[in-house]
Amino acid sequence: MFRLTQYMHQLREPTPPRRRARPGAVKPVVIWNLTRSCNLKCRHCYTVSADREFPGELTHEQAMGVLHDLSDFRIPALILSGGEPMSRFDFWELAAEARRLDFRHLSLSTNGTRINAENVDRLADLGFDYVGISLDGIGAVNDWFRGVEGAFDQALAGVRACKARGIKVGLRFTITEGNSDHLPAMLDLCRDEGVDKFYLSHLVYAGRGDKHRGEDAEHSHTRRAMDLLIERAWAAVEAGEALEVVTGNNDADAVYFLRWAEDRFAPDRIANLRAHLETWGGNSSGLGVGNIDPQGKVHPDTYWSDYTVGSVKERPFSEIWTGDDPILATLRTRPRPLKGRCGACAYQQVCGGNTRIRALQLTGDPWAEDPACYLSGAEIGATGADLERLTVTPFRGKSHDPAHRFI
Repeated sequence: MFRLTQYMHQLREPTPPRRRARPGAVKPVVIWNLTRSCNLKCRHCYTVSADREFPGELTHEQAMGVLHDLSDFRIPALILSGGEPMSRFDFWELAAEARRLDFRHLSLSTNGTRINAENVDRLADLGFDYVGISLDGIGAVNDWFRGVEGAFDQALAGVRACKARGIKVGLRFTITEGNSDHLPAMLDLCRDEGVDKFYLSHLVYAGRGDKHRGEDAEHSHTRRAMDLLIERAWAAVEAGEALEVVTGNNDADAVYFLRWAEDRFAPDRIANLRAHLETWGGNSSGLGVGNIDPQGKVHPDTYWSDYTVGSVKERPFSEIWTGDDPILATLRTRPRPLKGRCGACAYQQVCGGNTRIRALQLTGDPWAEDPACYLSGAEIGATGADLERLTVTPFRGKSHDPAHRFI
């Protein structure tokens, strides 16, 4: 996750950058997909969830054991996700136990449609530090993306219920060709509803997001979206507004922002900003973030569903994560063994090679260039005629796997 607003504050009031932690000392934020069950049918769902029960999901006893292990491992944050996490049969019990174990940061990632007047008090009493609600446009556009009529109104009611009870709430928006023109209205909605955070997510080619990758936003549209997002976020910072803007799943956003800043601020501010960005380091799959899926399989992040490090049904997460898995070891390497434009990029310490799963899905090689990088060769400091291009249309072909694993 790229915390755009946070780094904008470094331009206004610089602070010394922290020392970068050793990979072995980093504990991951854990995104735990509690279930694949979900009342919506989103076109970009990376877990291919549906409104039914799925066999093999963790039992209540197994899930409670996971919570205790994660607490003992002292992870910095736990995000309960899905599917729709509130659809799991023991959601409230797991959430209550997570709160009792006093994780440093406890978040809920939900589609918002199940938050209502009957349960919002219970949600508030649990003391979630943050509730993220997904919307992919206004009104009927959101409903089309999410496959259920009325989903927008229900999710917005969930936002309002959370705000009324003092719960910190954010909106998540996955940008595609079909909804990129709704970004201004989404930002207006955040302002009008007093939303605390706006999260722009780029499409990742996983689950149904891989099947519908042809709907990924063209690079020129992504650039326009980032221009607008930076403009709005900077205006909010200058006005002293509380809205926090972040992006996810395209760490090239940090490079794009850095180049924006280079045109507007003195060299000393830019040097400090870059130092902060390099301390952050960009993509953190397998290092600063990990995933447990509904069946207890552990992955480098939520989108690496085809690569399993281990299962919490067999070993605790803490043992799996600190083991000697070769993919985790290479993901934690800095610099990573990147190829193509990513290997030639002068901003590897900022971006970290971006989202490796897109390269894997298209080429079978997790270290190939990320096709979603929307900067030109000149902008990333690459040299060579084959690296100078600015691709304006993402890859539209089939996955490298002819069986097309995802449905």
